[in-house]
Parts: sequence; C-alpha cells; structure tokens
Amino acid sequence: MSVPLTLLGLLEREPSHGYDLKRDYDAFFNRGKPLPYGQVYTTLGRLARDGKVIAGEAEPGVGPERKRYVITEAGATEFEAWLTEPVAPEPNLQTVLFTKVVLALMLGRDAQQYLDTQRAAHLQRMHELTRLRRTGPIIDALLADHGLFHLEADLRWIELTAARMDTLAAAVRT
Repeated sequence: MSVPLTLLGLLEREPSHGYDLKRDYDAFFNRGKPLPYGQVYTTLGRLARDGKVIAGEAEPGVGPERKRYVITEAGATEFEAWLTEPVAPEPNLQTVLFTKVVLALMLGRDAQQYLDTQRAAHLQRMHELTRLRRTGPIIDALLADHGLFHLEADLRWIELTAARMDTLAAAVRT
C-alpha cells in the first residue's frame, strides 16, 4: 500500500488535517494495523517538500494547533496517474512458501511438515476472515474476500506441491 498516494487521494476528496487523514486511512485502508501519527506527518512533510501538498497556517483549536493540508496540481496529477495505472498482476513467481519448501528439501529437512504447519496456519486465518466477512461492514467483508481468495490459491498450491514432493525433491537435490 502506498501511504503517500493514499493520502493524496484523501486530500483530493477534501483538504484535511493530519489527524483526519490518519483517522480516514485507518478506517478504510489499514484494518487492524493503524498508521502511526509520525508516519502521517513525515509523509505529509515530504509531500509538501516535493510540491504535492501545501500545508496551511497553524489553526488554533482544542489541543495542539493543526495545519490543514491541500493537494496541489502536481499532487493531483501524480495521484491520477497512479489511480489509473493497473496494479502488477500477482503472484510473484517465487514466493516465501516456495523458497521454504525448496530449501527444506535441499537441506534434507521435512518439507511435508512445513507444508502441514503452513496449511494449518492458512486454515486458521481463513476461519478468522470468514467470521469477519459474515459479521463486518462491507469494507471489511470485501477485504476478507480478497484475503480468502489468496489463501485458497495458496492452499491449492500446498496440496499440489505435497503431491509432487518426491519429484521436487529429486530436482533440487541434483
């Protein structure tokens, strides 16, 4: 996830204080892992330095003074280019799962045990996401669906790899 581009998108919607940007980012994009305030303000500082946002004058209010940030033409142009550019299709051809299995086989370790452990972890996460999909708001449900589809693909790969373990072991031990 690109924090700077996401913040630019939120600013395109309306000028905002850093506090409001963090709140909206956490509410919509970072489920379960809040964006640190320090990262918000550091990112806004870099965006201002690069001419993509303008920080307004400090405004008095309850608590510390706040600055309202506004997206610039350069920021809007960069955001629009990012928004319309397709995301690189996943998956990468070499994943951590694959690497661990091959290394286990190369080193004469029990790759099947690793696959079994990984399968159990995937199933546990799938149960959590299924619960979230059933009980959460639409944003959580759609994110849960996305995660479930990826986990299902991983599980299919785990089963296929387990079925081809002997052939793979022979290929990596040569």
